[in-house]
Amino acid sequence: MLSRLAEERATGVLTRDRGVLYLVEGQVVHAESPATPGLDVLLTSRGALGSDGWWEAVSQAGAERRVGRFLVDSGRLAAGALELCHLGALYDAAFFTLGASSGPARFRYGVAHWIGPVRPVTVDAVERETLRRRALLHRIWPDPDTDTAELVRTGRAVDAVLPPRQRTVLDQVDGERTVSDISRVLGRPGFHTLVDVRRLAAAGIVTTRARTVECRAPETVAPPVSPMSPVSTATAQAAQAAQASADPDVALLRRLRDALEAL
Repeated sequence: MLSRLAEERATGVLTRDRGVLYLVEGQVVHAESPATPGLDVLLTSRGALGSDGWWEAVSQAGAERRVGRFLVDSGRLAAGALELCHLGALYDAAFFTLGASSGPARFRYGVAHWIGPVRPVTVDAVERETLRRRALLHRIWPDPDTDTAELVRTGRAVDAVLPPRQRTVLDQVDGERTVSDISRVLGRPGFHTLVDVRRLAAAGIVTTRARTVECRAPETVAPPVSPMSPVSTATAQAAQAAQASADPDVALLRRLRDALEAL
């Protein structure tokens, strides 16, 4: 759908389960997703703009869809700073919006966002960046469970050389917060937090709350069984091998993790 909208130079809003993309003449001009902080949070949390200045811009220029232009013309933000922050927020929200979805995509023609024009991006550029980010996450840690689940610490000792950014994220892991929650608390793009959490998961420092509960489930005593015949043993081994080969990267990483924890 997105490619078709680009070809027909459509203007409006594309809505999916995890966000929206605003298009003007077939180019993406803005994106929003509940999985990542919006432009307002990114600007105000980093000190680039005071919250009073943001809301003044919305009240003065929102109805005319010129909020971005107002911020620059009033001297509250340099044009370059606004473009950089807006592009970062756009690519970040687009990544989540274009992720796996169980619901249909809808497009409403003629709808515009009140931020107004800042810097349009081609659909091809958005798609390329989204695919690049997916590949990066898979290389770091191929298990996506930590992307949306409640996060907990595993209890493994933290290396003294843990990068400050990862340590800041780790400090927010409390057994209840998800990646999106941590991003909002820190005022940080959601994808950046995803990268840090996956690296912490790959290091065995962070896991999901559900997985921890599963590991702590009480053991049950298995009933006595008769020795397996050679045929049954071969069948069981084949089934285990088939299951492992379904996702060899995840299976291998989990086996390595279990072996390290047993040391």
